Amino acid sequence: MLVRPSLPAMPRSGNLRAILAMIAACAMFGCMDALLKLLAGHYPPFQVTALRGLTAMPLVLLYLLWRRELAVVFRRHLRWRLHALRALLTVLLLALFTYGLQTLGLAEAYTLSFIAPMVITMLSVPLLKERVPPRHWAAIAVGLAGVVVALRPDQTAFLSLGALAVLAAAVCYAVSNLIGRIISRTEPSATLLFWTTAGLLVGGSALSLGRWVPVPAEHAPLLLGLAVSGFLGQLAITEAFRHGQASAVAPFEYTALAWAVALDWMVWRAVPDGYTLLGGTIIIASGIYLIRREAPRDTVHAPT
Repeated sequence: MLVRPSLPAMPRSGNLRAILAMIAACAMFGCMDALLKLLAGHYPPFQVTALRGLTAMPLVLLYLLWRRELAVVFRRHLRWRLHALRALLTVLLLALFTYGLQTLGLAEAYTLSFIAPMVITMLSVPLLKERVPPRHWAAIAVGLAGVVVALRPDQTAFLSLGALAVLAAAVCYAVSNLIGRIISRTEPSATLLFWTTAGLLVGGSALSLGRWVPVPAEHAPLLLGLAVSGFLGQLAITEAFRHGQASAVAPFEYTALAWAVALDWMVWRAVPDGYTLLGGTIIIASGIYLIRREAPRDTVHAPT
């Protein structure tokens, strides 16, 4: 799933560069999720979560050493309870998303996960004490209608465990995103990056005890690709929000659906059906409206 860094909004002059970086980030995260889907066919979801943290940690440590920020993540006065809660939510969202990928195509999973901005808007009322105008609630209702369309309006539509898992993952992502926004008010993004990755490694490993499947050597390229694509995606999305306005850059997150469709076809020769594409169009339109109406705030969220 796509992740955002915690950075201040930048001037308009860097928007083109930022948009290109966002498109590249979507491509990298699409590759990462395709690898998650491949691994989901061999390992339990929590083990895939642990492997994601394990492969990412060396690169995260090298990055923080290069940035000379490693000492920051071990300060005594971090908001440990919020970090722990966010790590737990991140473990759950990745495990749920991986479970969903066992039965859904990338395009289907991405379409359903796009409800996250709507959930963030809804939860900003009780958690951040923000006021949501009536027109935003109308956009949320339209987006939720898009979810119903994407789930296929027949009597078995809501019985898909994979679809429900992805929707639950989107809710976990939205809550973790809001917690990250609270943490980023007093802490640098380095703490979010490190402790989220550590949470994936430790939490995923703990929940995999007793069900750990040995990892054969032939899966090493998949794990290497998982680490590199996720890391490059994080660098690209950080670059995007560093040099461009959030309100200009964020709508291009939805190019992830195009990459997902392409990867579905290239790897699995699968093409999303009309319901998925129509529902995705409705959800994306609603999400872009919410993002553009939030432009005066230009608030960016934390990584997962």
